[in-house]
Amino acid sequence: MLKPTSQPAVYYGWFIVATTFFISMVSVGTRNGFGAFVVPMETEFGWDRSTISWAVSIGFLVNGLSQPFLGRLFDTYGVKVIAVGLAILGISTIMLFTTFHIIFLVFVFGIVMSMATSGASLQNMGALVARWFQRKRATALGLSTSGACAGGLLLVPFIVYLIQVTNWRVAWIVVGGLVLAIGLPLALLVLKNDPKDMGLSPDGEKLPVERDQNGAARTNKGPLEVDNWISSLRTRPIWLITGAYFVCGFTTSLWSVHFIPYAQDRGLSASTAAIAFGLMSGVNCVGIMVMATLSDRFGRKNLLTLVYVLRGCAYAVLLLSAPSPWGLWAFVLMAGFSWIATAPLTTALTADVYGLRALGTLAGVSFLVHQVGAFSSIQFAGYMYDATGEYTIPFTICGFLLIPAAISAFSVQEKKYSAKYRTAPSTTASFGD
Repeated sequence: MLKPTSQPAVYYGWFIVATTFFISMVSVGTRNGFGAFVVPMETEFGWDRSTISWAVSIGFLVNGLSQPFLGRLFDTYGVKVIAVGLAILGISTIMLFTTFHIIFLVFVFGIVMSMATSGASLQNMGALVARWFQRKRATALGLSTSGACAGGLLLVPFIVYLIQVTNWRVAWIVVGGLVLAIGLPLALLVLKNDPKDMGLSPDGEKLPVERDQNGAARTNKGPLEVDNWISSLRTRPIWLITGAYFVCGFTTSLWSVHFIPYAQDRGLSASTAAIAFGLMSGVNCVGIMVMATLSDRFGRKNLLTLVYVLRGCAYAVLLLSAPSPWGLWAFVLMAGFSWIATAPLTTALTADVYGLRALGTLAGVSFLVHQVGAFSSIQFAGYMYDATGEYTIPFTICGFLLIPAAISAFSVQEKKYSAKYRTAPSTTASFGD
């Protein structure tokens, strides 16, 4: 049956994108700003680098462990999960101003905040945006995800400024207040679960939409599209995508804790180090949008491979140029361009291959593996710094791991399995390759 749809002048999906952009900016920026608190908290409490790293490394692990469950809840309950996550995130961030012991920091930042972040995560918001777009899916995901790097560009230098003019306790209150004042109201007022609930079609196309007997829009299906995320584990692409995503977590998450202290070790002041981190986040916005937009035209896997290769080159430049300052700034540009550019490409590729029905859960499972890598690298880098006084060993390992990550991404047979390349709806699924 064909049902025509009436479309407004501005497709509502773009309001969804704009809202998830701002939510990502305040939620991810809050967590990525932790590096600005490392030195002040070390000074006040006398903690070493590996001790304070426990709060973040456990946080990344808890975030990963809880993401599949919060993704499953999102698949069931939709945007309510994002709103509840933001409320808890804002309150727990404010609570950090009372920090008095490392166990308290680990509990609040590493457990409570991390589980809340899983509710309002890039993965759940990516699954939401993917429902609203098909032809322009990666572009929309790129715009949404770029809010995360905008948080680093704007929020991290702002946090450093707050710490300098007040203290680190006041900074936690202000940051948590921003989550409650900006992120939560936007989620409650704007986010909607599905375009068909508003009589709209994906991408805002002004075309009749063919619907099935349940009223869902018919779209081209790939041969591996699943209704249950467990079914995907019998196929090869999910292992390739997720394996590369483990390396992504290992090679980027340590920056949120160790980059600012590392830059200070190389002679930058705290404010200049924060500016460098902000610049890395700003370049990241460009990288996300360039890669996401190009992938809508030329496919996902080749550009995902390029991102991993570029990040490997960034680590090589950083290590080979030490202690020269130019290498640090070159790293900022190269690593920044490739930082979160993997997120929209990975989500879009997963959605293209496996469909939307279990995307929140599938993205959560991939993110769990990503966060296991994050936990490992953050804590390992902290111990290596305490043992050697530098980050050479963990950074070298990061550079070498990006080689198999690039190979893994390139090995995904995108044109064979992605619904993006199918011209007719598929009615069968194959689980052998």
